[in-house]
Amino acid sequence: MLESAPVTQQSITGTNRPGRSPRKFLSVPLLDLKRQYESLREPILAAIEGVCRSQQFILGAETETLEREVAAFTGAAAAIACASGTDALWLSLLALNIRPGDAVITTPFSFFASASAIARVGGRPVFADIDPHTFNLNPLKVSTLLQSQSSYKIKAILPVHLYGQCADMGAFQELAHRYRIPVLEDAAQAIGATWQSRAAGSMGAAAAFSFYPTKNLSAYGDAGLVTTTSMQMAEHMRRLRNHGSAQRYFHDEFGGNSRMDAVQAAVLRVKLPHLPKWNAERRERAANYDQLFLEAGLAARSGKAPIRLPARQAQAGHIFHQYVIRAERRDELRRFLTDRNIGTEIYYPLPLHLQTCFTYLGYVKGDFPEAELAAGEVLALPMFPELTPDEQGWVVENIAEFYS
Repeated sequence: MLESAPVTQQSITGTNRPGRSPRKFLSVPLLDLKRQYESLREPILAAIEGVCRSQQFILGAETETLEREVAAFTGAAAAIACASGTDALWLSLLALNIRPGDAVITTPFSFFASASAIARVGGRPVFADIDPHTFNLNPLKVSTLLQSQSSYKIKAILPVHLYGQCADMGAFQELAHRYRIPVLEDAAQAIGATWQSRAAGSMGAAAAFSFYPTKNLSAYGDAGLVTTTSMQMAEHMRRLRNHGSAQRYFHDEFGGNSRMDAVQAAVLRVKLPHLPKWNAERRERAANYDQLFLEAGLAARSGKAPIRLPARQAQAGHIFHQYVIRAERRDELRRFLTDRNIGTEIYYPLPLHLQTCFTYLGYVKGDFPEAELAAGEVLALPMFPELTPDEQGWVVENIAEFYS
């Protein structure tokens, strides 16, 4: 996903009716990373300069310190920095001993890497439908699959904490215990999220995080990290990320080149202390959106309305990596907002089981109706900590105009 254009604004006199902004904006981006950079410019540049002075550009002290800090932040036993969130999934699956022919249950409604990482190790993605309210993998559907005695050897469950809200980890942990298979958290969008006060990254055998530039905790390029409850798995993944080598030029197994560079680690270390505040500000923006939509009559606590607001589970500490509504006439609404320079995105327009590269799995349209329905209705609105209430009001005012 590319960074959106910076916000430019033009002030005019407006009304203060519910859902109305007192200002008119020439544009409101989906994400504006420049605002965050301006607030952290000096410490960021100092951290990068420190790496340049050290001449340690791959792994090194900055990366090792980041690993300790993220392990402490999540409550995990260990953290292993790597090149991307996709590689974090790959390393986790290898360390969990997922091998060719093994099946892993996951969601069809996620970013491509959730399932492609399974295929990358030779495994078979087995999909189960989503909860229509949270968009997360439905544990009841997973339970049905596990009870069905599938011809595929199911070796793990991979729920995704979509949009910044943890999947029902209590239910998945119970299934993991009952069927003696591990749970791998795809926490790419969920650093700082919680389930019953436990942090994402501390509840499965391992968890994969992404620090792609759009994430709540973002690097200045690709970067990822795995957390785990097992020190043995941690040491294995450290070898795997470095060509299967624990000692230079000696290789016990095939791995890959998935080492985090020190510049990314340094940037992430500057940002990590700010993450709780940023996540709290995202929750505040989400609550403001909710109120604006309700006051504008675009959403309702009960009954029919053109907009369905994001659902929160009581046990979940949602961090709103994205604020995603379900919208009637979604595609028309998106074009309308695009014409007014209001950024939006569709996460995700085609479920994974219908992707061309997964045709060999044998799924067809209609197999996962909730995921397919969500793909036709979801729309992500501008969401970042520096987003202003006036900008949010302008977004909702334009949506109200579309449905008027």
